Amino acid sequence: MRISVHPDATALGVAAAAEVAHSIVEAVQARGRARVIVATGASQFTFLDALVARTDVPWAQVDAFHLDEYVGLPLSHKASFRKYLQERLFSRVPIGSALLLDGEGDPATVLAAAGAAISAAPIDVCCCGIGENGHLAFNDPPADFETESPYLVVTLDEACRRQQVGEGWFGSLEEVPTQALSMSVRQILKTRHIFCMVPDERKAAAVQAALEGPVTPDVPASILQTHVSLRLFLDPASASRLQPGTTAAHS
Repeated sequence: MRISVHPDATALGVAAAAEVAHSIVEAVQARGRARVIVATGASQFTFLDALVARTDVPWAQVDAFHLDEYVGLPLSHKASFRKYLQERLFSRVPIGSALLLDGEGDPATVLAAAGAAISAAPIDVCCCGIGENGHLAFNDPPADFETESPYLVVTLDEACRRQQVGEGWFGSLEEVPTQALSMSVRQILKTRHIFCMVPDERKAAAVQAALEGPVTPDVPASILQTHVSLRLFLDPASASRLQPGTTAAHS
């Protein structure tokens, strides 16, 4: 695990984009294609802008997957993660392929197809964040650390749903779906390199629990401590609760 603290969210995004781009290029050079998981949410805004702005990413050789999607939410809704990725990434680069989770489809059918596609070959890069409640993808606490299913249907807890309202994706708690399709914890951990971008003071308690606490399903992102190649990008606000020795030991 390597942790770096950047002056602000913009600098964080630029630094993360540089390292993600490098890993994508390495994968393409080694295997001809790069298989990449991309995340959504407010925490990824500056990172995706910086990644799209780079000229060294061989997008035509990239196969993309995404982490999660709300069950039953139409593509036209501003909170749709398919809509988010189309607008912020896939419409801006010549992506080789993109597998998007259809939250309006039959969950069993959608998960079976996505699971087969992502399991077809190893994943090179996973870009992710950490939720205010410590979730990883939409695996809210207590997360399932055991299932080998690549994707699953999960129930969203109230803290997660309130975060979505707080970020402006929904007008009220009642509007937020109670279920989602999510990549499983074990599938995320199968990735060769994980890049985790976590700006904002709202995430400070979750970052502290994930990095300084025990590995526990009650803090799903704590499982990242076990990964052999994790890069965590923070800003001063999200790192504000960490002990000085935490960042020093992993810088």
